[in-house]
Amino acid sequence: MAKKEAVKTVREPLFHVVKRDDLPWWKAWLIRVATIVIAIFLVGILSVVVTGQSFGGTYQIMFSGVFGRLFEGHTTMLWKYLQEIVILLSLALALTPAFKMKFWNCGAEGQALMGGLASIICMIELGDKLSYPVLLAVITITSIFAGALWGVIPAIFKAAFNTNETLFTLMMNYIATQIIAYYVYIKGGGSNVINPVSAGNFPSVGGNDYFVNIMIVSVITVVMYIYLKYSKQGYEISVVGESQNTARYIGINVKKVIIRTMIISGALCGITGMLLVAGKDHSININSVGGQGFTAILMSWLGQFNPFIMVVMTAIVVFLRLGVAKVADTALLNSSFSEIMVGIVILMLVGCEFFIHYSIKFKHKKEAAA
Repeated sequence: MAKKEAVKTVREPLFHVVKRDDLPWWKAWLIRVATIVIAIFLVGILSVVVTGQSFGGTYQIMFSGVFGRLFEGHTTMLWKYLQEIVILLSLALALTPAFKMKFWNCGAEGQALMGGLASIICMIELGDKLSYPVLLAVITITSIFAGALWGVIPAIFKAAFNTNETLFTLMMNYIATQIIAYYVYIKGGGSNVINPVSAGNFPSVGGNDYFVNIMIVSVITVVMYIYLKYSKQGYEISVVGESQNTARYIGINVKKVIIRTMIISGALCGITGMLLVAGKDHSININSVGGQGFTAILMSWLGQFNPFIMVVMTAIVVFLRLGVAKVADTALLNSSFSEIMVGIVILMLVGCEFFIHYSIKFKHKKEAAA
């Protein structure tokens, strides 16, 4: 007797995520540009709804909050805008070698603070003892060393004991914050404020206090691009990031690459701390970096580890942050409004990158013979 063939319905997930074949570069960039335009448009709409301003008036306020009276020949606000860009960009550049190696360095805040601490100590303790050029040289060397030291500690533990670098670097942030708080308390006489220090500040060029900062980060941007794309060490970073087993197979010392790369990453964060202290604030506190170390993580990712793309991304994010802050100030809103708007834009950009690299495939019920 022939067996009857049983038929049943097999239920599969409604959809699943599939890695997309590489899109042509122009399509990927078209999607990114469209996302940025839509995000800025959405920020304008939300600002209009919350503040009651006209649509055009909202963007006018945003523009004035970033560039001031630029068309009247006043460039002060423009230089401040560029200064904000280079600080965030400097942190993103510092994180990029480690992230490309898939070492999740979340400690840019602490590494920058330690670089800033080294700077302010030199400015206070050695300001009246060394000549200005020598003092600047000492500030630079000690800041780089302090940032590198704070970066290499988790790298050594990762290389030797395979510890979790994300948690390790995050905890190092808290330690650095408490060290800064203690130093400020001691030097501030219990007031938790260190008055601006005049010794060791970067020189003003053409009446502009931020020119040196901008030039330093511009040079770092070009050097980092060349380092990652054309140097042997940049190649080793890429190989270790793709597969540590492959790197070992072709003779790359993975532990050495991890430690060396984190020394570079920490050193660049230390330079950022120096830029904040000697080139901008002339003082230090626990909020000197202001959470930008975490925003820099997104800038590095959204810039696809390309320093020049990171310039564009940081310029957009800083523009929105400053512009929406001006809108909020005009409408007497809480300063958190600006952070919410920037968060929405970043979320849209992250979503854009997801859909560039992955697609969602929907599945249907189908019959299968049992």
